[in-house]
Amino acid sequence: MRKKTRALSDEALSLVARRFAILSEPMRLRLLHSLVNGEKSVNTLVESTGGTQANVSRHLQTLADAGLVKRRKEGLQVFYSVADPSIFDLCELVCGSLEKQLAQRASIFG
Repeated sequence: MRKKTRALSDEALSLVARRFAILSEPMRLRLLHSLVNGEKSVNTLVESTGGTQANVSRHLQTLADAGLVKRRKEGLQVFYSVADPSIFDLCELVCGSLEKQLAQRASIFG
């Protein structure tokens, strides 16, 4: 049975669209995935994602501005962690849906 959805104002819909836009960038998803097991330094995130320092920093700033990650400074190093763990629930929901859809497509060619 489908869960009842709430009515949303135009302003609320704009906020939701903005959140999805932030998550539409693969590097940002890589960064969130890298942080799933806890806090990491920017240097570690650069290594784990294969991005450049400048690119990773730019995307981390966007995620921080959106309230999805938080930062902590220790000396010259900056550490990031997930500020809103519910983002992984959303990712799991999307991944599960895609998995079902792809399995259905694959069964056609069985």
